[in-house]
Amino acid sequence: MQQNKTTRRNFLKTSTVLTGGAMLSGLPLAQAAQSLVDDTIKIALIGCGGRGTGAAVQALLANQNVKLVAMADVFRSKVDKAYKNITAEDLQDVAGVEGSVKSRVDVPEERKFAGFDAYKKAIALADVVILATPPGFRPAHFEESVKQGKHVFMEKPVAVDGPGIRRVLAAATEAKRRKLNVVVGFQRHYQEIYRQWIDKIQNGAIGEIITSRVYWNMGALWIHPRQENQTEMEYQMDNWYYFNWLCGDHIVEQHVHNLDVGNWAKQAYPIRAHGSGGRQVRIGKETGEIFDHHNVEFEYADGSRMFSQCRQIPGTKDSVTEGFHGTKGTAPMPGKILTSKGKTLLDYDAKKDPNPYQVEHDELFAAIAKGEYKYADAENAAKSTLTAIMGRLATYSGQVVEWDAALNSQTVLMPEMMDWNASPRVLPGPDGIYPCAVPGVFKVI
Repeated sequence: MQQNKTTRRNFLKTSTVLTGGAMLSGLPLAQAAQSLVDDTIKIALIGCGGRGTGAAVQALLANQNVKLVAMADVFRSKVDKAYKNITAEDLQDVAGVEGSVKSRVDVPEERKFAGFDAYKKAIALADVVILATPPGFRPAHFEESVKQGKHVFMEKPVAVDGPGIRRVLAAATEAKRRKLNVVVGFQRHYQEIYRQWIDKIQNGAIGEIITSRVYWNMGALWIHPRQENQTEMEYQMDNWYYFNWLCGDHIVEQHVHNLDVGNWAKQAYPIRAHGSGGRQVRIGKETGEIFDHHNVEFEYADGSRMFSQCRQIPGTKDSVTEGFHGTKGTAPMPGKILTSKGKTLLDYDAKKDPNPYQVEHDELFAAIAKGEYKYADAENAAKSTLTAIMGRLATYSGQVVEWDAALNSQTVLMPEMMDWNASPRVLPGPDGIYPCAVPGVFKVI
């Protein structure tokens, strides 16, 4: 194969000869044969909400020979809405991309799937799977994608409980063995300002990190009113952000971005956590079981600390950032590094940086098109997600929570059965209010 001119087709042919077909061992014979003769990278979208729609468009804007061939969601209405948005008029003309976005969509009615098992049908039709459902479903969907031998882009976080994390870690190991590219939507890893900032920190610009500060403080988010004749399962699925089996609480679903940056800079994961949190304004029937604020102190093995704040309360100060203090200087905000005497070592202007949400897809699809194995984000994503879960367990219980206890917890948040008429594990009381964790009472394990 000529250097820099390896096509996906030639790569798969050569890999099959060298490995006895290991690269395609998870594919049905007919699909494996099709992969060997067609350079089109086929995409399946699993989870057709706003983030899934955005991720699908970004995948289609990657300057490669890509095509969206299947879509799946538990709600058929979301499939239809996403299809309409993806093929909308204002997305047709894109500079640098051969063909319009609409020309890259080939999803007839028979390849639009709805229901709890829809993901398996869509995954079977693709080379690359985009996983963008609520996080509670991520472990099962990632497992199935790896089982079927697919490259993966999946959104963060990657689980909501310890059992889910263990499933993701096992699937990540298998994905590495099979050389399946996996990119996770921690887009800061694909953002130039963060790449340069973290690289200098890791190479000693501020010395040893003593203290880390990470924040995601903001106002409230959306709420979908309960509809007439909705089952409890339908209501919770429609309001997934407010239920832990789907979201993991906002410390897991959202603040995990900042916690991941803290781990990235440290090149480590915390060993324990303690903190406090509660519900100051989320006290109504419509706000489920999650807290509206968390404050956590994480401890690393070297004794350093990461101080974490996340809040979703209207009218409060917004702050979404990270900072680090070391033995030789400080990195007070992304892109800025100062010596202990105040000399500027880095003052990065990110105004001209490309959109990191696009970059993560550009890099993933470029690697696949070249037949390269370059990305294995799942293990770090699982461990940063576990960091956030450990923080939630600490604020819910009011106790010190150890890493191993969070990882090995046997508490499963997902319902025993997935069906529109099945009951989730947390149900509203006679007053319509959902029970929530009470520090000092809530049990970690």
